[in-house]
Amino acid sequence: MWFALLTTLASVAGGLLGYLIGYFAFDAIEPWLRETRYWAAYEQAVAWFDTWGFWAIFVAGFSPIPYKVFTIAGGVASMALAPFVLASLVGRGARFFLVAGLMAWGGERMEAVLHRYVDRLGWATVAVVVVGALIYSL
Repeated sequence: MWFALLTTLASVAGGLLGYLIGYFAFDAIEPWLRETRYWAAYEQAVAWFDTWGFWAIFVAGFSPIPYKVFTIAGGVASMALAPFVLASLVGRGARFFLVAGLMAWGGERMEAVLHRYVDRLGWATVAVVVVGALIYSL
């Protein structure tokens, strides 16, 4: 579990760097970002911030969605820092501690299963969150 904690803290620190890039330097990196394969994901992330904010960072932190794109978008959108950090800690921590717990429980056999299915599990989680949000909004 020690490695899950270190990974979570390092990932959130990297997320803060992305946030700061978005907050302070987006005008400088926008031309470069437009040329990368991340531009479409970035545009989608910014649109989600108008509605979801905290939840966008949380879901991106837990799922296979590119977390780094959302961290930059969080800075560009001037998201409040405390909710950003909280969502990052909970989302990234949940992902890394879940994997660490499953590895501790299932050993090498679980490692093989996780390598094969981790993205599918992540997308299934996104689907559950989206359905839950839709039901909640009704």
